[in-house]
Amino acid sequence: MNRIDTLFAAKRRNILSVYFTAGYPQPDDTLSIICELAAQGADMVEVGIPFSDPMADGPVIQQSGAAALKNGMTLRKLFAQLEDVRRHVSLPLIMMGYLNPVMQLGVEAFCRRCSEVGVDGVIIPDLPFGDYMERFKALGERYGVRFIMLITPETSDERIRLIDENTSGFIYMVSTASTTGARDSFDEKTLAYFRRIDGMTLRNPRLIGFGISNKATLDAAFANANGAIIGSEFIRLLGAEQSIACATSALMKKLAQGSR
Repeated sequence: MNRIDTLFAAKRRNILSVYFTAGYPQPDDTLSIICELAAQGADMVEVGIPFSDPMADGPVIQQSGAAALKNGMTLRKLFAQLEDVRRHVSLPLIMMGYLNPVMQLGVEAFCRRCSEVGVDGVIIPDLPFGDYMERFKALGERYGVRFIMLITPETSDERIRLIDENTSGFIYMVSTASTTGARDSFDEKTLAYFRRIDGMTLRNPRLIGFGISNKATLDAAFANANGAIIGSEFIRLLGAEQSIACATSALMKKLAQGSR
């Protein structure tokens, strides 16, 4: 069974997924960050593929991506860094990045490499749903890789149900139509969106991302979905703290007063 499916079968609520950019702060930090997150209680890890034109990313993730590219990070190098990851961790691993690097490698070659190194799912924000159905869905099923689709407050119920019927793993609920970045709280309009999706009784589990950074936003996500995704706040801490372990501890400490 895919590790994402295994996780959601065992733990239906309060799932914490943490995102970081591969190649940041240092070019060879990828495996160390994954292992530290696993050791300190993350349920799932999302590894960002840096890209030169990250349209959905806020300033913190954009800066980390620019630094990672300067450090020489590429998709091929990332796969090489993940060769031995399954000797160290068993939690689900997701790759998140834009379509261009995937297409340069080749869709089937990308799916094959994900399967070989133990990547369980992929999030490609700029992958059109029609292209997913035509070129990616069958390959993902062949290689056991889940393609995770994003929905936003503007996504229609019809579109959400179409995504729910044709994908597996989980649905990524973007909290806002703007770019990524930490927020102190969610407004009533955003909470109403969370409740609307929760009331649709979708087949797939849901994780809420964009803006999760503290107790209030974490609790709101946990109350309205199966879990939360944190990215910008962890990347900020990676750049501010003296070590990966300290950055991870600081994140978990900040969230410890929440509902985990």
